Amino acid sequence: MTLLRVDDMTHWFGGLQAVSGYNVAIEPGQIRGLIGPNGAGKTTVFNLITGRYRPTEGHIFLDGQEITGLPPHKIASMGLGRTFQNLRLWRHMTVLEHVKMARYSKITYGLAGAFFGTARRNREEDDIETRARELLELVGAVDWADHIVTNLPYGMQRRVELARALAIQPKILFLDEPTAGMNPEELVQMMEIVRLVHEQLGLAIFLIEHRMKVVMDLCEVIQTLVFGQVIAEGTPDEIRNDPRVIEAYLGKEVMA
Repeated sequence: MTLLRVDDMTHWFGGLQAVSGYNVAIEPGQIRGLIGPNGAGKTTVFNLITGRYRPTEGHIFLDGQEITGLPPHKIASMGLGRTFQNLRLWRHMTVLEHVKMARYSKITYGLAGAFFGTARRNREEDDIETRARELLELVGAVDWADHIVTNLPYGMQRRVELARALAIQPKILFLDEPTAGMNPEELVQMMEIVRLVHEQLGLAIFLIEHRMKVVMDLCEVIQTLVFGQVIAEGTPDEIRNDPRVIEAYLGKEVMA
């Protein structure tokens, strides 16, 4: 069964059509890429699927259930995690607290358990901390667990955001420019982390990136979006050699 399916999604902002007739089908465990020039509508596609905006037209299905128009927290609880183009971290919380906070969406001990400190509450709290540390280990940030997140280097903050997205136990992970602002060494490290997450957790991944090395090396299938419309879809080799993509995008980008 297709894990995520989007059918004929269109969205208008007033008189501006930001996305037109968008379709995608992502299989379990697949890594897909979405590329295109600035202003093409890539992040808008992410925001529509994840519930930040409601599509003007079209339907979205996650694991066989329609999620069109549901609020973001509901869609997240159904198995869709994401990171953001601009970091959204809480300034005065530690790295570990960030990841634990996301895990709290899975607690079952309730208000009474929290108030009375029941055995069930204690077990779940122990499990939350253990799993949070495991995820930080996975992304290479566990040594920073007790640090205030804003004291971390930028590349490490990106890793924390990724661990936080993984903490909700997603079936599919949306990464919006995960290497933005990174130097070449950090870029290579993040690519290896994404590969590791994919291999160990078996997640489907939907990736927006401007760094062509990242997209071409990681993705199995790539879509190119221009002015809100998909102009090409295919393997990295097919996209790299597609005249429409070269003219609209790749010819203007550095392939590195």
